[in-house]
Amino acid sequence: MRVAIVTHVVRHNDGQGRVNHEIARAALDENIEVTLIASHVAPELLQHPLVKWVPVKIGRFWPTNLLRQQIFALKSAWWLRTHRAEYDVLHVNGFITWTGADVNTAHFVHTGWFKSKYYPFGLGKGLWSAYQFVYTRVNAVLEGWAYRRSRVITAVSQKVAAEIAAIGLTPRNRLDVIYNGVDTQGFAAATGDRTRFRLPEDKFLLLFVGDLRTPRKNLGTVLKALTHLPEHVHIAVAGYLPGSPYPEEAKALGIADRVHFLGLVKEMPVLMHSVDAYVFPSRYEAMSLSLLEAMAAGLPVVTAHTAGGAEIITPECGIVLDDPDDPQALAQAVGRLASNDEARLAMGRAANELATGFGWARMAQQYIALYRQIAGQREDRRRIQDVRNLNDNEADALTANVPDRA
Repeated sequence: MRVAIVTHVVRHNDGQGRVNHEIARAALDENIEVTLIASHVAPELLQHPLVKWVPVKIGRFWPTNLLRQQIFALKSAWWLRTHRAEYDVLHVNGFITWTGADVNTAHFVHTGWFKSKYYPFGLGKGLWSAYQFVYTRVNAVLEGWAYRRSRVITAVSQKVAAEIAAIGLTPRNRLDVIYNGVDTQGFAAATGDRTRFRLPEDKFLLLFVGDLRTPRKNLGTVLKALTHLPEHVHIAVAGYLPGSPYPEEAKALGIADRVHFLGLVKEMPVLMHSVDAYVFPSRYEAMSLSLLEAMAAGLPVVTAHTAGGAEIITPECGIVLDDPDDPQALAQAVGRLASNDEARLAMGRAANELATGFGWARMAQQYIALYRQIAGQREDRRRIQDVRNLNDNEADALTANVPDRA
């Protein structure tokens, strides 16, 4: 079987990239030929004899992500125009190319984010806000085009599936849910070390992981909640820091000494075993990998219904808030964990147990089973067409041998 996957990057430290990395690796383990149409591929994959990389290079001179993504979509579609027939299955990710696909994995629904009551951007709110508004609207239109031209759409959560269904599909579209995976063993087996991250040993430590340049992840509400909590409650914040407004916001709130900005963290399993609880009240999320990782590490989680992944959390392993923008409710939830070690540890154990059902191998096998099903159906159609062509040829031959009675 030959599979082509279109994605921007294929590597460990990227959400969508990690999903496609695990799918590709599992497919190679089953001797499936994999072609990766991407801008970057992890070197270890390129060493495999069954891997082919089609580089899609995007010049840095293009000024915005919106334009760079369009260049990628055009270049990848141009290559597929002449090579599509070489593959049994074409797997894309959202709107990423101007080509219809067999499988389209939905990692984010721009229409769902735009319709959210927490969507903050608008044309009249400054240049950056106007760009974000245009970016969302353009991608909302493009993703609808892409999903309606995909044979099977795999949503990464039930929340995403509902949002895609609301866009409006055609009868030929099939909508499945395949949850993202997590390295259950790696996150469960790590050992914490606060000194490695220069974190205080004698404090109750929360952890927040996410993009610190966007209000969507909602660190601002977490910082406000911290002002309602006792002094011994601190938070470690992991994420790309340049351009983030949150260090100044922490100073303005008078809690700068309780907020530990760590920047990008490579040893995430160690960090997660160094804290007491995970907090992530994202205003919109499709399916958070960091949420699954925290659960695999045995951390109780505090999140909100607006965050993808909240749908799998039970009261035994976490607390799901109704409103991500309510700092007092968030503080109350954290306070419950900080004041009861026995209950907190029990929730962490339950979170780890639940996360074991979401391993990368399980996710990858679901995709491979889908690939085999699509490839089998395509082969069946080819056989039926061959039989029809044979019958047509035989009928033509018989007709040719009948004498003309005219």
